[in-house]
Amino acid sequence: MSPVGRRRPRVGFKGVQIDRGDRFVWALNAYEQQAATPRTAIEDNSRFAMRIAPAEKARLMRAASLENTDLKDFLLRNALRAADAVIEHAERVTLSERDSRLWLDLLDNPPEPNDRLIAAAKALPRER
Repeated sequence: MSPVGRRRPRVGFKGVQIDRGDRFVWALNAYEQQAATPRTAIEDNSRFAMRIAPAEKARLMRAASLENTDLKDFLLRNALRAADAVIEHAERVTLSERDSRLWLDLLDNPPEPNDRLIAAAKALPRER
């Protein structure tokens, strides 16, 4: 019998057989599991591998040579600078003058607690 007419079952993660309809759901679930968990730094691994196009590498090497440094130091310095900017942008709140005055006024003269706030405070567990 010819193998052309027969379809082999698709095998997914950990050898589980999946049919055509389940492939998309399986792939989506696998992606969501990867996307939901942030990657953590491994303390004992100081290597970082990256694949880039030859033209991009040549451009990076030219920029590194113009700054009289090697490619590793050039990439690390600029990547850390960009990482610091992203972290700073995510963690800092910049208020306008009007919002700053409103915030300071609320700190100096807090409003009376409403019923929802009182109920939420009562629902908190008591410390021992």
